[in-house]
Amino acid sequence: MSRGTNHPPSEATLRRLERASGSLATQAVARMDEELSWFRAMPADQRSWVTLVAQAGIASLVEWCRSPGRPPRLTGEVFGAAPRELARTVALKQTVDLVKVTVEVVEQRVASVAEPGDEEALRLSVLLFSREVAFATAHVYASFAENRGAWDARLEALAVDALVRGERTDELSGRAAALGWAATTPAIVVVGAAPTDVEDPHAAVRRAARAMRCEVLVGVHAEQLVVVLGGTHDLALAPDRVSEEFGTGPVVTGPVVDGLSRAGVSAAAALAGLRAARAWPEAPRPVPADALLAERALDGDPLARAALQERVAAPLRAAGGGVLETVRAVLTSGGNLEASARAIFVHPNTVRYRLKRAAELTGLSATDPRGSWTLQVALALAALDEDRSLWH
Repeated sequence: MSRGTNHPPSEATLRRLERASGSLATQAVARMDEELSWFRAMPADQRSWVTLVAQAGIASLVEWCRSPGRPPRLTGEVFGAAPRELARTVALKQTVDLVKVTVEVVEQRVASVAEPGDEEALRLSVLLFSREVAFATAHVYASFAENRGAWDARLEALAVDALVRGERTDELSGRAAALGWAATTPAIVVVGAAPTDVEDPHAAVRRAARAMRCEVLVGVHAEQLVVVLGGTHDLALAPDRVSEEFGTGPVVTGPVVDGLSRAGVSAAAALAGLRAARAWPEAPRPVPADALLAERALDGDPLARAALQERVAAPLRAAGGGVLETVRAVLTSGGNLEASARAIFVHPNTVRYRLKRAAELTGLSATDPRGSWTLQVALALAALDEDRSLWH
């Protein structure tokens, strides 16, 4: 917008404004720190970028005063002072707040910067320039928005691919952070077949995640749909809704982990569970990977085998009091408590007490079909491992 017939600031005033730009920018950032809570929470490197942007904005004001018919070129003159990440991190409304604070600081310093008699001319130029900046800022953010969708999709695909391949977790965290995901957000990985009758499964999953107020990363790896959910509420319940967006076949959830740095653990368990899930055709959907420990171990998953040793075999061996002997007897008898009691010469109530103790230690019941199956596999693998250690 042109200033029309308004008298422009003198060249002497503009030179004084140029010399004061560093000090004014520093004062503006100090004011932002006082008034804008979200600015105080920004990392130090991003705060330093804002200082550069503020200083570049004042320099752009000077150039605009010299050529008032030309709109401010924010991309090159102002936002060009900071990396692209700043526009991705700071929302449009927040940018308007930053501009507003910077303009207020310059306005308050007009009397000390302008040459005598030039105060009103400089003040008017600052106000008109701030309006130009508001319009130009909206244009810049609109341009970024056009490219951001494709950029985010590529970044998301790289993050999910790194997760599936078990690559370095710090790279995953960095890519996810660029997408606005907090590093300490609890996470869970859900995997299953990608749907074949949906044009954009990514969008369907995102809608489901947003409905539960979850953060989400989505990717299709080979024919598998891989979903990473994050949030502060009970993530163990979130996969039930998201599983509706998968294709036919099993859907497996990894364990909830305390941040993206450990999301690889959840993904590894979920993917191993998906490979082994065909061995349990009646499995619920979704099914936790930990419910498939026996099938995963038989499929050659070393993590599942180690988990069965740590969570099942070792606690039963350490329990004493005939707990392991009783579990073996119940498994041998097919769950018949009276027959088990006769086999080990104890009262049936003793068997019940020991089974209760075993369930408390392992989370598995020897009289439940799934529990007895997992116990049998865990104890068989432990015996094989013991034999191998004796041979070696």
